[in-house]
Amino acid sequence: MVKFNETQQAEFNRLVARYPEGKQKSALLPVLHLAQDSFGGWLSNETMDYVAELLNITPIEVYEVATFYSMYNLKPVGKYMFEVCQTGPCMLRGSDDIVAYIKEKLGIKPGETTADGLFTLKTVECLGACGYAPMMQLGKHYREHLTKDKVDSIIDECRKNAAANN
Repeated sequence: MVKFNETQQAEFNRLVARYPEGKQKSALLPVLHLAQDSFGGWLSNETMDYVAELLNITPIEVYEVATFYSMYNLKPVGKYMFEVCQTGPCMLRGSDDIVAYIKEKLGIKPGETTADGLFTLKTVECLGACGYAPMMQLGKHYREHLTKDKVDSIIDECRKNAAANN
């Protein structure tokens, strides 16, 4: 059963307290982030139902939000998620080539995770860094002006970090 621990519950209470009484649904986006971070980096149906119950809203209200935004993962993801921007400016600067290279290099398509659980490739809408195209988000950081060599370096860096943390 999915349930916040004491620290996570305190954070949930803090998030909900930011909004007026009876308007707890307003906390949905930050609560979904909390749930995703708390339960393995993705939102299972059980997790979304739990969030709905906590916020006293219907599950469909949670599903509508979670399926709309690309920042929420609806299936398990790798330790490192490559979120490559696919909108106009990045495409003009070669994001399609970067996606194709990552697919070839890691043997996965967008939405898939490598067999070792390290990498997930995801294509996303504008990340608001058009001047640095092509680019991707990796965790909380942007990786900009991507080339095949830069992608190789990023993959190597991730593998080294994963090996160091095992």
